[in-house]
Order: sequence, then C-alpha cells, then structure tokens
Amino acid sequence: MKTLIVEDDLTSRLMLQKILNPYGECHMAMNGKEAVDAFIIARMEKEPYDLICLDFMMPEMDGPEALRRIRKLEREYGIEENDGVKILMVTIVGKPAQVIDAHRAGATAHMVKPIDQALLLRHLAEFGLLSPGSEN
Repeated sequence: MKTLIVEDDLTSRLMLQKILNPYGECHMAMNGKEAVDAFIIARMEKEPYDLICLDFMMPEMDGPEALRRIRKLEREYGIEENDGVKILMVTIVGKPAQVIDAHRAGATAHMVKPIDQALLLRHLAEFGLLSPGSEN
C-alpha cells in the first residue's frame, strides 16, 4: 500500500506514519498544494497512491480544496469514481457540515483526531487496502 500523509502538524504526521509504515510506503506533504503535486507526480510515474490521509485545515490549500482538485484530476485522467485513490479526511473537530461537504466532494471516509489506530486500520480493511486480519 502506498500512502500520502497530508498534515501540517508534525506530531500528527509522525503518528500516522508510525501506524501506516508497517503496511507500505508512506510519503509526506505539509499542505494541500503539496498533496496535489505529489498526486500528479505519482500518477505520471505510474505509481499512484492507494491512500491519502488528508487533514481538513492546513495553510496554503486546505484539505477540502485538495480533495476537490484530486477528484477533478482523476476524472480528467479517466479514472472511474470507485477506482480512485481512497481519501481519508482527518479533522480535529467533527463538525457535521464539514463531514457532509467532504463526502460530497469525494472523501472515502473521515476520522476525528486524535487518531484511533484500530479504527484507522478497520477503515483500511473496509477500503480493501488490508487483507482481513492484517489490521491486528
């Protein structure tokens, strides 16, 4: 599994990396602009991401805008909706309007910080990125 962790907070980035590293390669981005750039580069190199963990609130370009741009790029690349990268939106506050907007924009799922490792791994299994039982 190839993962892009998009998070402006160092502690959150490191926590996600520690959880996800055993399951595959992890790349980091500090804002939405870097995330979109990394997504484009990975597609050009024919090594796309399987998962993007995308923070809601970041400088330069926030998570929802990055999400919209990534989904737009996928449509331009001819990637079917269900075949796109799995995007897990991560936020410090679980405001219902934020969550609804993220899902409308194409988020696969969302989580509230602090990250619950067991829940994160269950999401990955639901996305088909981990084989059953490997999340233990």
